[in-house]
Amino acid sequence: MEAVFAITLGVLTASGVYLLLRARIFPVVMGLTLISYAVNLFIFATGRLGTGVPAVIGKSTEYGDPLPQALVLTAIVIGFAMTAFVVVLALRGMGELKTDHVDGEEPRA
Repeated sequence: MEAVFAITLGVLTASGVYLLLRARIFPVVMGLTLISYAVNLFIFATGRLGTGVPAVIGKSTEYGDPLPQALVLTAIVIGFAMTAFVVVLALRGMGELKTDHVDGEEPRA
């Protein structure tokens, strides 16, 4: 299970970095989103994933750590707000510059 989880994190991070290095606005936004998903999964994994473990303290000798869950929930909300802000910023930049290139000008061929 840990190997699949690590491979998933690696693929998400690599895909996000690849998209960040593209020179268009939409792939950059998608790359930032993928990297934020990878970070959320990493934070969630630090809470030691366990199956069949109750989330309530006192019901069993083992319990799920609630701190990573709270951190990931907060990160999801902040990530959604930042993605919405970046999309609106990108749309405004496209409207003013008439191009979706991140530098504001098309590369010369």
